Amino acid sequence: MNEELLLHQLAIIEARWPTLAGALATAQLGDFQVELCEGSGSTLLVNGIQLTSRHDREAEAQLQANSLPNARELHLYGTGLGDLPPLLLARPDLKRLHIHILNHTLFTLLLALLEWKWLQDPRLQLSLASDETEVTLPFFAIPSELELAETAASRIRGRLISEISAEYTKLRFAPDSARVQTRLAENLPLIRADGDVASLFDSAPHGTAVIIASGPTLQHHLPRLAALLHCHPKWQLICVDTAVAPLRQHHITPHLVVCIDDRLAQDHLASDGLITVPLVYTPMVPNATLNSWPGPRLTAYSISPMYQDLRETQPKGVLHQGGSVLHPAVDLAVKMGCSDIILLGCDFAFPGGQTHTGWQDGALGPTAHQTFGWTLDGHGHRVVTNPNFTTYQIELERYIAKHPQIRFWNTSRDGAAILGSRYHPEFVS
Repeated sequence: MNEELLLHQLAIIEARWPTLAGALATAQLGDFQVELCEGSGSTLLVNGIQLTSRHDREAEAQLQANSLPNARELHLYGTGLGDLPPLLLARPDLKRLHIHILNHTLFTLLLALLEWKWLQDPRLQLSLASDETEVTLPFFAIPSELELAETAASRIRGRLISEISAEYTKLRFAPDSARVQTRLAENLPLIRADGDVASLFDSAPHGTAVIIASGPTLQHHLPRLAALLHCHPKWQLICVDTAVAPLRQHHITPHLVVCIDDRLAQDHLASDGLITVPLVYTPMVPNATLNSWPGPRLTAYSISPMYQDLRETQPKGVLHQGGSVLHPAVDLAVKMGCSDIILLGCDFAFPGGQTHTGWQDGALGPTAHQTFGWTLDGHGHRVVTNPNFTTYQIELERYIAKHPQIRFWNTSRDGAAILGSRYHPEFVS
């Protein structure tokens, strides 16, 4: 570590961003294990994670730069070894490069190891990602720093992961794909014959809805829920597809079931005997799964382009979608008129090393051992998750922010802490 270099670069930062300099001065540089990692070239290994390529850092940085448009303003989350900023600052049309620091200790450590002349560029703006709540586009996030992000930057990290994942989702549900067109054609006779989710809108003014998902904490709350229903008989139970089975094991029957999964098998939907319970579904659900439902069915769309023709030819109500069945379930409750939304089993994480309640590990997707992400639980501790769940959490938090008139209640501190929700006193002491 070069203390003279560190002091020099901190002085540059203090002159331009004194508050940031104060935060960097508190960094405990001994928190990281740093090693030299060599290949055709070299890089640093920080806590076992390569900051950049160990073969050709320049080529890697150029690829990263090429992924960004030629815009007047760009956003960079993390710095790596500082190879990318000078490439971006070399663009004549660039007016502002905003670097968001994902780990202030790592950033300070690198200041002591590498001379970054680009720190003096007047177009540069530095800030702590931990002070921010939303991602700004267009951006590039240094992959290694998403792994090394500090706990205080967890929310912006989650939003970065959500934005990165969005492009894959768009490709998977492209309106002109053969898979989408085939599925919609299969389900068209059902769409024509089935009811409209809009018939439920405004049916529960000022009511309370319990949104029941199948996260690991659900198992701890089902006995409590059964008892509370005697005190709150007007609560609307809106259950996601994979939560039906554990719910019925506790002799609880939902009022509504919501399904959007284009891969949901019949045996993942415990529908036997539910002859009076409506299934709210979107048209990408497998045809065999829809036909297995014994009760009434209500069709719903999202604003996705793949439903554009159907929205015009077979009008039905629209529900918000954000990747998870949880989102349309919540939106349905809001459009029914509910003013209180209780989230049960909505964990967005794998507390206790479990993925779901009522299903074997891996039965509904990746196992708990295949996780490679984290979020903060209600205790302020890291809890393991995966990128998909992080995306779902972020989308729900954005939805909550857009509905300040609705009270959202979380029911367990062991799952993810959901921004904008509070903890329900009848479930959490």
